[in-house]
Amino acid sequence: ALAVGLALGLVTWWRWRRPRPRPRPVREVLFFPSQPSCTEALLAEAAGPGSAKLRPCPCPLPRLDCSLSRLLRRLLSARRSLDLCLFAFCSPQLGQAVRILHRRGVRVRLLTDAMSMGFSGSQIGLLRQAGIQVRHDEKTGYMHHKFAVVDRRILITGSLNWTTQAIQNNRENVLILEDVECVKSFLDEFERIWGEYDPSNYTFFPQRQ
Repeated sequence: ALAVGLALGLVTWWRWRRPRPRPRPVREVLFFPSQPSCTEALLAEAAGPGSAKLRPCPCPLPRLDCSLSRLLRRLLSARRSLDLCLFAFCSPQLGQAVRILHRRGVRVRLLTDAMSMGFSGSQIGLLRQAGIQVRHDEKTGYMHHKFAVVDRRILITGSLNWTTQAIQNNRENVLILEDVECVKSFLDEFERIWGEYDPSNYTFFPQRQ
């Protein structure tokens, strides 16, 4: 019995001491247009039991694992922060996901292009009403970036504008990447533009002489 106990103890010790395999870094590529799919259940689950949209969605669309649903899941995985740098933001599903994160206490910051805020269906007004920080340019030339950083460790970037038109109709790509050096470069660019677009720097109204 003593020998058996010692053997079991050694096996337990060895398992405890054995290096655990590190999780593989995130590497995912999404292509658009995305298949038509209902994402209401996914968003309702993310919103939690207090959501008003827990009833089954009556729309006829299937619930598929598609590019849009995968993008939504990556966004909704944020626990601490979400930094968005987007030329256009008109997708109601992506807008709802960002508002859900804000309600959870995730720090959300958004940089966008001044002209694109006037696009039909723009989510910027709703995001601002929810209390999300939004900054935009005031100069000529587009703020044409299209990237997001989740929890300062996962980069989401590609050709995709966050619009219904792009998601449903355009040939687009999105790369989701967990890479320290790449993420740092994008975060540095985000912080640089965030400072540049500080409203205290705006010159819409000329200073009186």
